[in-house]
Amino acid sequence: MKKKTTLMAIAIALVVLASPLAVLKIVDSRNTNPKTPSSGKSIRVACVGDSITGDCGYPSDLQSLLGDNYTVGNFGASGSTVLLNPWKPYMDQPEFQSAKAFEPNIVIIMLGTNDDLMSLHQYNESFEHDYTQLITSFQQLQSKPQIWIALSPPIFSNSSDLSPTYLVNTIIPKTQDLTNKMNLPTIDVYSAFGNRADYFKDGVHPNSQGAALIATEVYNAINSHYNSSQTT
Repeated sequence: MKKKTTLMAIAIALVVLASPLAVLKIVDSRNTNPKTPSSGKSIRVACVGDSITGDCGYPSDLQSLLGDNYTVGNFGASGSTVLLNPWKPYMDQPEFQSAKAFEPNIVIIMLGTNDDLMSLHQYNESFEHDYTQLITSFQQLQSKPQIWIALSPPIFSNSSDLSPTYLVNTIIPKTQDLTNKMNLPTIDVYSAFGNRADYFKDGVHPNSQGAALIATEVYNAINSHYNSSQTT
């Protein structure tokens, strides 16, 4: 009986001693971010956009490509627009606040597809102004993120009140004009797809192959930037 009591006391003591270690391990796991070999700091990547970002899966593919030195956050808001007046402005969505709270070091913004809706063409004069406001809101973050603007993928179907021609002739040129004015790098997702309509589920939303293509284009931009920074 005495022996059993002693063994039980030892077991209880081990549990008590082990418990703080287990708690500490959980806390450390949640608060430890991947480190870059060069700077020793976490690189947090915020993927901002509409359903093409939120639902197609490219941020997950990007995380796999970048590896453990990066933390990729998906802040896509389905149906959202650059435009602030009508429809569903991205800046009015909870994903926008979450993206800022993420304190990103890198922000990838890919918006414009929903601004192509025919009912919104009347507001196109404010597109660059509204996009500037969105970009500036990220530039003013304490983390001072590097910002890339990704051109929207092609539209291979206009069944959703979207105009492939308007995207090419209005949305993309306005986006490029803005990036030139703000001296921001672009990621030409549009051209990367070429005529690969088979990389889309419905002519608008990329499938798994399309998501992998977007992730590769974003990865190449980030990788090129950081490699060139380390060699200068």
